[in-house]
Amino acid sequence: MKKTLFTLIFGLFMLLVSNELSAQTIIKDSIAPDGTRIVQYKPKGVCAVNIEIHTFKKHIKYVHYTRGCDGNQQGIATLVMDMKVKDAINKLEGIKCGNKPTSCPDQLATALKMMQEKEK
Repeated sequence: MKKTLFTLIFGLFMLLVSNELSAQTIIKDSIAPDGTRIVQYKPKGVCAVNIEIHTFKKHIKYVHYTRGCDGNQQGIATLVMDMKVKDAINKLEGIKCGNKPTSCPDQLATALKMMQEKEK
C-alpha cells in the first residue's frame, strides 16, 4: 500500500515537473494555400498548453489558446487581430501573470518572435 501511494505521488510530481520544465517550442509550422502561415506553439510556464497562430503578410489573423483562462485568452486574441506582428510583440512582451515570470500574452510574444527568427 505504501509503495503504491509513493509511486502515485512520485508519478504526479514528475508529471508536474516535466510539464513545467518542457521547453517552449514551435511544434508545427506550415503555409496554407492562400499564403497564411499557421503555427502551433507549446508555451512554457502558463496554464495554456498550446497557442495556434495564423499570420498573413506580417499581420496576425487568428490566435487560439488551448486551456487556461478562456475569457482573458479570447480578449488577447481579439485585441491582436489584424495587428502587425512587431506591434503585438512590443505590447505583449514582458507581461507577467501574478508572481510567474511569464504570462499567456508574454508567451504569444515569444512565439511571434520565434516565428520571425524562423523566417530569416
